[in-house]
Amino acid sequence: MNARPMLNAYPDSLGGTLGDLADFLDHPSVKGAFSSVYLLPSVFHSDLDRGFSVIDYGLNRLLAQPGDLDRLRAQGIHLKLDFILNHASVLSPQFQNLLTLGDRSPYREFFIDWNQFWAGRGAMTQEGYLQPDPEAIGSMFFRKPGLPLLMVRFPDGTEVPYWNTFYQEVRYSVPETPELMRIAGLQYGEAEQLREGLRDALRRGLKPRDADWGRFGDRQAPVLEWMDAHRSYLGQMDLNIQSPLVWQFYRETLETLAGYGAEVVRLDAFAYAPKEPGVRNFLNDPGTWDLLQRVADLARPLGLTLLPEIHSRYADRIHETIGAKGYPTYDFFLPGLVIDALERGTAEVLVRWIREIRDRGLRTVNMLGCHDGIPLLDLQGLLPDQQIQNLIDTVVRRGGFVKDLHGQKNTYYQVNATYFSALGEDERKLLLARVIQLFMPGKPQIWYLDLFAGRNDRAAVEKAGPGGHKEINRTNLSWADIGQGLVTDVVTRQLDLVRFRTECQAFGFEAHLEVLPSGPQELRLRWENAGCHATLEADLGRLTYRVDAQGSGKTWSFRSD
Repeated sequence: MNARPMLNAYPDSLGGTLGDLADFLDHPSVKGAFSSVYLLPSVFHSDLDRGFSVIDYGLNRLLAQPGDLDRLRAQGIHLKLDFILNHASVLSPQFQNLLTLGDRSPYREFFIDWNQFWAGRGAMTQEGYLQPDPEAIGSMFFRKPGLPLLMVRFPDGTEVPYWNTFYQEVRYSVPETPELMRIAGLQYGEAEQLREGLRDALRRGLKPRDADWGRFGDRQAPVLEWMDAHRSYLGQMDLNIQSPLVWQFYRETLETLAGYGAEVVRLDAFAYAPKEPGVRNFLNDPGTWDLLQRVADLARPLGLTLLPEIHSRYADRIHETIGAKGYPTYDFFLPGLVIDALERGTAEVLVRWIREIRDRGLRTVNMLGCHDGIPLLDLQGLLPDQQIQNLIDTVVRRGGFVKDLHGQKNTYYQVNATYFSALGEDERKLLLARVIQLFMPGKPQIWYLDLFAGRNDRAAVEKAGPGGHKEINRTNLSWADIGQGLVTDVVTRQLDLVRFRTECQAFGFEAHLEVLPSGPQELRLRWENAGCHATLEADLGRLTYRVDAQGSGKTWSFRSD
């Protein structure tokens, strides 16, 4: 993995398809700015969460063709692709086989049977799942209220609970009137009345058994049996890493990604995959690191660099553990630190973090905005809690949405907003933030919408409904939008800076970084490598910067207004 800038986008973010994205990278205004692209997983055959619920790792034929990948390779573009270790879609061939064959399925142990997992460590409920003993489940961390399980109906009518950390949805069908007449022994008018009542209950979010059955209560059992037998599912089911078939799936998936031309593979949700009774199910030790090592052993012969993705508090020092084990790590601290520095007009904490990355030899991928949100919980231990709360309040006041876990105020995970809107839609701040990012240690990852100074898309959030907060920063740009953006000052300046960062050899993982003496509101950095040098002098109070660089027979100079 090189340290040159990487564009981050969905395959349909710029123009509508991966072919359009390749055209964008080849546009005269953009060509040469980026050395790599992080394509989000909607490039694969997926259903929910805009790609993060993968059905299989074949290309999404609506968005991408093999020839598009060939074009990116011909342009010298390296790829970063996702591999979701913890779960797969319920529409995956493995889970569909399980639904079809039940106990006879070869994938019976591919997913985690909740009752088998907790056998001997809990009491059976009337609903048919084990309620784990308090001491067995006390260390567990769940992403949603209640137990993370989905009751799955096998062909023989038995109900089996399977582990389901993330999204789930159960959909019920209402029998047509003639079918209701048959299974419940009703007259036509009665069946019509019951059918309309059931449809109304489902529209209101009720389960069939909770509907108002009224005079049809004595016909409930056969109708519920029919509806249970015909229910369908959406969601993401956790994989059982104790199954040899899961490891075969891991190996085949990595081979597929390498075949697409991936250089870096981002491991999404990997820290949720190792699970043991009585042990935390998120980032447990040593299970998490044993899993990572086994995946690395599969990836190494394929020439793939693994990038583990995990959010944790700075105080937990997980970024150091990942770095010490030889992996690059995400700099999830930078987005919040830059907002804090620009709002308060001081670089003191930012400088401390820069020195720490350099002195500890961390190989980072850094960013400002991304597809997910602005991570602020991560800053705990690096900034005082009140300062973090001030950041949250500032971004929310500027139109952002708070994402929290279980509705608890003290477990903020991220704030959803475009980075430009988080900065108060101030072009001076966005340009200075970009300059700072490009001079940070590590590989700069640049969200396409930040590049175009995208504003909060609140209409998209409202259209998406409950849980649609992330859509605020995922607006697709048409070619008309792109054309208008490429002639604006804030976009052309960013592209000039990004191209400079790609061309100038002063930067890199092996380059020398010096933090020059400065006052509290100043940031002064100097990079040297291979006979090249680059210097940044920024004033965070005045929101000004100056960049000077020289090397390989070329000079660069950039100034803020």
